[in-house]
Amino acid sequence: MARRVHQPLENQEFDFILGMAEGPVLAYFTGTWPKALEPCRAMDALVAEAAEEYGSRLTAVRTDMTRCPGPTRRFDVTGAPTVVLVKEGAAVASHAGAMSRAELREFLEAHL
Repeated sequence: MARRVHQPLENQEFDFILGMAEGPVLAYFTGTWPKALEPCRAMDALVAEAAEEYGSRLTAVRTDMTRCPGPTRRFDVTGAPTVVLVKEGAAVASHAGAMSRAELREFLEAHL
């Protein structure tokens, strides 16, 4: 069974998940506007695979930029999809735009 990717519906839920995570958090920001839909859908599966692959070493959070504007501003996210690796509440790395499976794995390995 795949590890769950958390999907907060509001800013407070996002903050709660960050606070409860016992390690790094992969915050994945998505958008619902037409140009963002296809790349975000492609990234959905990759983020879910990463959550499964890294297991307890990583918490994944899928965040809609419109529903959770607080985290979007806090981590200076300006487009979707964007991934931000968060450790102890601070962003340590980010990548804007779609990524391949290999690129996401390389990103995580470089910063975990």
